[in-house]
Amino acid sequence: MPTPPLLLASSSPYRHELLTRLGIGFRTVNPAVDETPQDGETPEHLAIRLARAKARSVANDHGGSVVIGSDQVATRGGSPIGKPGNHEAARQQLLESSDQKVTFYTGVCVVDTVRGLQEHHLDQTRVHFRSLHSDEIERYLEAERPYDCAGAFKAEGLGISLFWRVSNEDPTALHGLPLIWLASALRRAGYAIP
Repeated sequence: MPTPPLLLASSSPYRHELLTRLGIGFRTVNPAVDETPQDGETPEHLAIRLARAKARSVANDHGGSVVIGSDQVATRGGSPIGKPGNHEAARQQLLESSDQKVTFYTGVCVVDTVRGLQEHHLDQTRVHFRSLHSDEIERYLEAERPYDCAGAFKAEGLGISLFWRVSNEDPTALHGLPLIWLASALRRAGYAIP
């Protein structure tokens, strides 16, 4: 029996690139989800809630498919860190992260509309920044321009040089999609991986 179409509920080029690593066909659909945090919502709950909402948003319009939703929330000292959007905001984020720990909560949800099943997972990654000097930050920002990345870095590139340690169970979670758990979930849904 053929596997149902696989959909990634995301417009993120980073998640798209990650999912291609699993070697299965899929297409992306941009989910219609309000990402505003709810009053008193923890970062962990927000990441899972948005991952579920994105998957369900696309699943509601694409019956007969399996849908992947994911979201990531970054925090430093308990306060959320968003995408900087520009050079000045990125510089400020990195200055504030110097010699600090930033925690990333990455939620992922798989909705199987054929079998009527839903699974979710939360990965936690701790990024420990080394002491950063202003000239290092400027060189880094000029080299990678990570303005669309929460925390103002790209760990898959030169951003890794900003850290002294990364702690997690799945290295792909920091990039936005925990592939170790996802591969297992997709195998349970009938996909041949690898």
